[in-house]
Amino acid sequence: MGAIPDVDVDGFQRDGATVVRGLFTADEIDLLRSGIDANIAALSGRAKVASRSDDPGTFVEDFCTWQQNPAYEAIIRTPALADVAARLMRSNTVRLFHDHMLTKEAGTNQRTPWHQDQPYYNVDGMQNVSFWIPVDPVAVECTLEFLAGSHLGPWLMPRSFMDDQAKWFPEGTLVDLPDVEALRRDPDSGARVVSWALEPGDAVAFHMLTLHAAAGTTPRLLGATSRRRHGARTPCLGDVARLPRPRRRAPGRRATRPSLVPAAARSLTPACADR
Repeated sequence: MGAIPDVDVDGFQRDGATVVRGLFTADEIDLLRSGIDANIAALSGRAKVASRSDDPGTFVEDFCTWQQNPAYEAIIRTPALADVAARLMRSNTVRLFHDHMLTKEAGTNQRTPWHQDQPYYNVDGMQNVSFWIPVDPVAVECTLEFLAGSHLGPWLMPRSFMDDQAKWFPEGTLVDLPDVEALRRDPDSGARVVSWALEPGDAVAFHMLTLHAAAGTTPRLLGATSRRRHGARTPCLGDVARLPRPRRRAPGRRATRPSLVPAAARSLTPACADR
């Protein structure tokens, strides 16, 4: 493990997203890549294809497999990850909420639409952070984008990505998403969208309520040397986050989670439970 990098805590608290350069070593990224390859070769029953049947590429996701995947567990328990998560959340403790593998093959047209994560999750509280950890280079044209400051606004209606149906909350009980693309085109809106090109070893840290989206992975955007865009996501919870969230449980979503603590505490104590 290399030196724990500097992090922009104030930027994260203000914008709801920041980039952490060099969070992982080359050996750690190689390990994570091997874990993703093993995951893809043996998907769990929670896996899903998030691209349409007529898409020339494939977007596949899987969830909550760290206990069966030694590479994932090793990355989750990286002291630098726990330390950075604690600093960004301004928390004394860090707990894993779940692991999430995402792979978009080169040539996949499917966008990830604008959305917040927390309304899909069985958790309350503002003290949280998710890390998106790519194992391939990501051009700025197809990286994650974030609407800065949106984590400070209201919860917005979660909808299924493929058919735009309300999920977990009855239709009309939460405000619908704004038209972020219209806001970014309007110079008077004050909207600010932030994003970063990434190299293996970098990570993007973002709040579960920050609106975010991503483009597809056409070969033109990825470049001649890239075969895919795939990586892992690790949502984490801090001291005051609570679960389960009363009366807002997403049915069928279960996971296990170890407790992680900052590196300064010199130990990582597993404390697994169902979600």
